[in-house]
Amino acid sequence: MKKTTVLATAMVAATMTLSPTAHAAKLKMCVFDLLGTGGDVYAMMKDYSLAAAKWGADIELKPYTDERIVAEDFKAGQCDGISLTGLRGRQFNTFTGSIDSIGAITTYAQMRDVLTLLSNPKIAPNMTSGSYEVVGIMPLGAGYLLVNDRAINNLSKVSGKKIAVLDYDKSQAKMVQKIGAQPVASDITNFAGKFNNGQVDIVAAPAVAIKPLELYKGLGTKGAIVRFPIVQITGNIIINPKKFPDGYGQKSREYVATQIDKAFKTIEKTEKDVPAKYWMDVAEADKPGYVKLMRESRISLAAEGIYDKKMLSLLKRVRCKHEPSSFECALKDE
Repeated sequence: MKKTTVLATAMVAATMTLSPTAHAAKLKMCVFDLLGTGGDVYAMMKDYSLAAAKWGADIELKPYTDERIVAEDFKAGQCDGISLTGLRGRQFNTFTGSIDSIGAITTYAQMRDVLTLLSNPKIAPNMTSGSYEVVGIMPLGAGYLLVNDRAINNLSKVSGKKIAVLDYDKSQAKMVQKIGAQPVASDITNFAGKFNNGQVDIVAAPAVAIKPLELYKGLGTKGAIVRFPIVQITGNIIINPKKFPDGYGQKSREYVATQIDKAFKTIEKTEKDVPAKYWMDVAEADKPGYVKLMRESRISLAAEGIYDKKMLSLLKRVRCKHEPSSFECALKDE
């Protein structure tokens, strides 16, 4: 009887020691926000960390203003999870990183459908790649071209101009070269300065970045924001799933999906707050040519392995659901 009691006690002690919920360590979530703790992304992540506690994760946020360091710290194991842009996040998951492909989502209605679909459990296998899992995707707004002279109002005028491209995103440099412009390697920390100081003629950015990065300086009195989305910028929450409780990823994705409408309201307000004098519309006659050019670029970049073909196919299905009469809907090459 005594041996049985000792054995039972040992088994209980071992179970308590192995329990993942007992004395769970804080999980470090490294968050990129241009404004540090004062930005919208960091505020959203504070709400997220409160929700995560319900799924068994005790998250501590660490703010960063340099996105490159966030990615490097994550790869080095100094962060258990990260929040950064989908463009930078592509290195961790090509499927979700291809949402931000050139011209693939043209409206916010399409974007809402895509993000809702990606929270579906049936898509979950695509959210894990190697040692990483994407557990939430949020919209940060359409990327628009900002030009320092509104005379740059069609592709022929872009030829020879200097355009800032993110040095880690090969798709941008290839697209710029294709239209006969000159790509200037930049990153999140300096592309705005290059535009504001006249080192480049054109940059791409969402409306939410214009005020924090003082891009009005680069626009000056002659510049304009071209009202034609060339890309949809997303924010990604990515984790090392081994550090988090079982089932965390799907709970997280479903929660983030409930925050999408709130994010779109912030984006739409920010765009409305941009003074009307800065907006410049593209001539209707020019739009089909731009759509065709961006489509050809996506197909080419997918063939090179930069974009994920499965994601491009999904995005096309969403576009054709919204615009079934589009010429591309009868084609099978994307």
